[in-house]
Amino acid sequence: MDYSKTAAAVLKGVGGEENVQSLVHCATRLRFVIRDESKIDKAAVKSAPGVITTAEAGGQYQVVIGNEVPEVFAAIGGISGLAGGSTEDGPGARGAAGGKKVNLFSRFIAMIAAIFTPLLWALAGTGLLKAFLAAAVTFGWIDATTSTYVILNALSDAFINFLPLAIAITAAKYFGSSQFTSLAMAGALVYPSIVALNGAEGVTFFGLPVTMVSYVSSVIPVIVIVWLQSYMERFLYAKLPSAIRRFVTPMIVVLILVPLTFLVIGPLANLLGTLLADGIGWVFAAVPWLGGAIMGGLWQVFVIFGLHWAFVPLFTLELQNTGTIYLLAPLFAAVLAQAAAAAGVWVRAKDKNLKSLAAPATLSGFIAGVTEPAIYGINLPLKRPFAFGIAGGVVGGAIISAGGVASGSFALPSLLALPALFGTGSPVALIIGVVAAVAIAFLLTVFVGFKEPAAEAEALAESKDLVIESPLDGTVVPLSEMTDAAFASGALGSGVAIRPRSGALYAPFDARVVAVFPTGHAIGLQHADGAEVLIHIGVDTVKLGGQHFTPKVESGQQVRAGELLLEFDAAAITAAGYDLTTPVIVTNGDLYPSVTPLAAGAVAHGDALFEAVAAETALVSN
Repeated sequence: MDYSKTAAAVLKGVGGEENVQSLVHCATRLRFVIRDESKIDKAAVKSAPGVITTAEAGGQYQVVIGNEVPEVFAAIGGISGLAGGSTEDGPGARGAAGGKKVNLFSRFIAMIAAIFTPLLWALAGTGLLKAFLAAAVTFGWIDATTSTYVILNALSDAFINFLPLAIAITAAKYFGSSQFTSLAMAGALVYPSIVALNGAEGVTFFGLPVTMVSYVSSVIPVIVIVWLQSYMERFLYAKLPSAIRRFVTPMIVVLILVPLTFLVIGPLANLLGTLLADGIGWVFAAVPWLGGAIMGGLWQVFVIFGLHWAFVPLFTLELQNTGTIYLLAPLFAAVLAQAAAAAGVWVRAKDKNLKSLAAPATLSGFIAGVTEPAIYGINLPLKRPFAFGIAGGVVGGAIISAGGVASGSFALPSLLALPALFGTGSPVALIIGVVAAVAIAFLLTVFVGFKEPAAEAEALAESKDLVIESPLDGTVVPLSEMTDAAFASGALGSGVAIRPRSGALYAPFDARVVAVFPTGHAIGLQHADGAEVLIHIGVDTVKLGGQHFTPKVESGQQVRAGELLLEFDAAAITAAGYDLTTPVIVTNGDLYPSVTPLAAGAVAHGDALFEAVAAETALVSN
């Protein structure tokens, strides 16, 4: 992937930096909070190289990239001011919906995602190390009484042990609080002498009885106090004299909120955590197979809608209270089943493009536990493989949980992380559950099959060079001369540009209309041989909201070469300050990797414009 091209295309597609209130990323997605959704060119975003799909949830416009999302995020930071997460002062992602009204649950999901996303890989990496260390002790490879074990255990356990410190940083960024004041409060919660008071009798604070609980690995108390801190700081900064507020504000905040945590917030959070952990434990003790079947079957559905973030605090609460995570064990079946379904597509598919997508998606799912490429790129579009993956997750999750299997650390489900499940429950049930999940999804996909996108498969086999006629009367200019960087760089496809001299757009070949943009400024066409062509009238004309454009065709309609597709008021658009230079590009570069210009200077609609060179032709010529 060319990260710079992907970054430029995505940023342009969402309406540019000025249309983005904030940007963060999770394991596989760029998460935009957009100011004006009407400025998003959704087709352009989806067609950007490296983009798997897009989704809208929790007030965010989410662009699914896959494993390479951190690199794309960094590339966007390199061409904009968005790498820091927010373009505004004050609370970063708070209200994570660009000022729109969203329900409390969506706001909760957005908050959890923003706080835990930066911590996810460190949690997963140290959790995986802890899983390997536990497996080494179980199999007698390391003696738990040696100093080697003590050092390795510290490496694997420190991050989760001091999790409140990490959460303080990300929560402060989310709520717009002072990070170092947040760290001071979180540090007090896990200070050695405070930890030593856990469970002690007769603890008081100025005569008030204190019920000391453990804040090691805790989640809720630090989030609550950092949230309260954000309001206290704004109030104190507004009321205190400027000469003293910078050092008096942290003193007051720490002096009030930390004791308040010991007296009220901590005990209440501990009670809530205990109740939740006991409730989860009861379900997995009373009807373990049912809990496993539900989690194994629905987990990937939760991922699709972004609801999986709601479970992250539950995982950490269960680990803090019980030392194990029963909720996490059946997720291994869910993740590996979807990877296995993608593997089935890899084996069965005849479509070369589908095979090329399925291969890396399979490896990503099995090895790293990242299933978005498999789900969005393969299983969901084909429908049946996704259903077969759910079936494997249900059966495998039920078997794993019926065997009393639980995770001993926070680890992202994958083949590499399986050692996290050693030591609690039946290893036989674990093996049978994993094998069942993988076998069911893979075998159903291979033998029951799925409907391939016939048009694409046929096009891959039969695509041939295609002459594209000019859809406009005007003057041909190289694509590189466009003022729009995404088009000029070729990131969105190869072709040429035309400066129109009239306001009529005609079909450049016999085609099916695959997309008429709601604003009327662009049309997507597909030839019977598979070539897909995008014609985009002008630069940034999506901002006109459809004004001055009159489409004459609808999506799904068949048109003949030379048929009128739309009319536009060129004079009015130019008077409004927009550049009318129109790119005519081939968007499926896998079938047509290059073009040969056939015209220069003045052209009339119907004249030969350029030839789209098929992949097989290009291969032979090379």
